[in-house]
Amino acid sequence: MLSKIDVKKFHTLIEINSLINSNFKDVNGLLTRIMESATRLSEAEASCLMLMDKEKQELFFEVALGSKGHEVKKYTVKLGEGIAGWVAFHNKSLIVNDVVNDKRHLINIAEQINYTSKTMMAVPMRIKDECIGIIEVINKIGDAGFTQEDIEWLEIFANQAALAIVNAKSMEDARDEIQMLQDRLKTDQSYHTMITKSPVILEKIEIIGRVAKTDSSVLLLGESGVGKELFAEQIHLRSPRSRSPFIRVNCAALPEGLLESELFGHVKGAFTNAVSNRQGRFEMADGGTIFLDEIGDLPLSLQAKILRVIQERKFEKVGSDTTINVNVRILAATNKDIETQVQKGEFRGDLYYRLNVLPIHIPPLRQRPEDIPELARFFLDGFMKETKKHFDGFSQEALQAMLTYSWPGNVRELQNCIERACVIGKNKIIGCEDLFLKSRNDTHESEYTDRNLKIALNVFKTNFIRKVLEENEWNQTETSKALAIQRTYLSRLIKELDIN
Repeated sequence: MLSKIDVKKFHTLIEINSLINSNFKDVNGLLTRIMESATRLSEAEASCLMLMDKEKQELFFEVALGSKGHEVKKYTVKLGEGIAGWVAFHNKSLIVNDVVNDKRHLINIAEQINYTSKTMMAVPMRIKDECIGIIEVINKIGDAGFTQEDIEWLEIFANQAALAIVNAKSMEDARDEIQMLQDRLKTDQSYHTMITKSPVILEKIEIIGRVAKTDSSVLLLGESGVGKELFAEQIHLRSPRSRSPFIRVNCAALPEGLLESELFGHVKGAFTNAVSNRQGRFEMADGGTIFLDEIGDLPLSLQAKILRVIQERKFEKVGSDTTINVNVRILAATNKDIETQVQKGEFRGDLYYRLNVLPIHIPPLRQRPEDIPELARFFLDGFMKETKKHFDGFSQEALQAMLTYSWPGNVRELQNCIERACVIGKNKIIGCEDLFLKSRNDTHESEYTDRNLKIALNVFKTNFIRKVLEENEWNQTETSKALAIQRTYLSRLIKELDIN
């Protein structure tokens, strides 16, 4: 035990303990502060804090102070090798006051950095008695040897450092959990983030703002993956029903028998597995909005019941004679040609006309190229958090590949593409090879068939100007010279095209 409390050392410990329990973000900076105090109060020339790499079974330098601190950080020490490796392996503190003649000393590192260690003290950092690293101080000033009191103080500093690492890990886990919950609130809980710069989509959103104020049924049309569900969300959020439930049903996801129960509920004993009463989606949506996705796959036997809810706002649960009244707004979506289905007798014409009061067609991604870079960056940010990997962005070639690809799967395909690139990407910049997209020459579809000339020109200008700006390190004066245009005109183009 420490024979006598050193007031200076005691106050230093209190100061460091306060830092550890504060909301610090720079863990390395805190560990450096701890090591500076340990070095000063041990009256040593140099010190280091080494952490354990369990997979490689070696120690690496996290903090290294002293005249050779920068040089020594490039080395690692195998578990059991050297004085630090011995301490980590045995999980036991050690004083060596004759380093040169100690067989455990790794003389090769000392020779390579041209530094002579005379005296040394090393202690393990422990979390639940497991060694996670070591603290080492070197060369007691004045050629004196380290004492038992010195190592007892150093063990206290090691406990402080271990506590800092534990707190940092807990805080990092908490931040990740909070971020994951926030992302879930944006996506799974109810509502996705609407990302767009496309004039055609902005026009649709303006229409939705007017449509949302009514209670009329809306039919959202468009290819698979264009984001029909997001538009349904926006209608609900902008409506007077926004504080009431928004209930989603995928009509193609369940077989006919289960779908009726899912939509309208059932009473106990209505069928074999009906062991209790169940509330249906229409009842859950009372006062709010129900979104019937893939309405084109709704069985004919259920279409009459849906029509009655629209017309009379009434229905009965499966197995019940009791009529339930609901106040629900119906939004529906499909990627099928319902008019053709009506002609073939696959979809009720009266239901189609009641759903089709306010039809809104969502254009495919290939018709809204301005959205591609914005969506790609948005998905990249999200998947970087999920994969815990960092990318600086996309290469110019990758952006061009995305802009010229036809995206038959639309936004959903783009999202999957970016997720795949995040998982397999190895460099800081995501390139074409990470996207796995067919080149324009490989596809049989014409990517520009639905794109007007103005949009195509703007896409070209945006990418071309950005490329020249990057080549000139975003210096507008040099870029304007390279483009042979006035600098003021370049500035206007950057603003108009929203190049950043």
